[in-house]
Amino acid sequence: MKHAAAILAFGHHLRRLRRARKLTQEALADYAEISRPTVQRIEKGKAAPTLQMLLSLAQVLHVPLRELMDAPGVDPQE
Repeated sequence: MKHAAAILAFGHHLRRLRRARKLTQEALADYAEISRPTVQRIEKGKAAPTLQMLLSLAQVLHVPLRELMDAPGVDPQE
């Protein structure tokens, strides 16, 4: 259950970062070389990104991986 909450929190964090950069899901997906439905599932908390996806998303969003992973409501110690 804790993992589901963390995945959902990450999805919301990703959506905030994407919107702050005025990117559509389609644009983010294209730049990160992943499918738009995958971006949609991640943002809704229905899928967890792979390490490769995380690296691509961080690069596209111009944030360090640590910042991308630092979703509010997620305790990295758990």
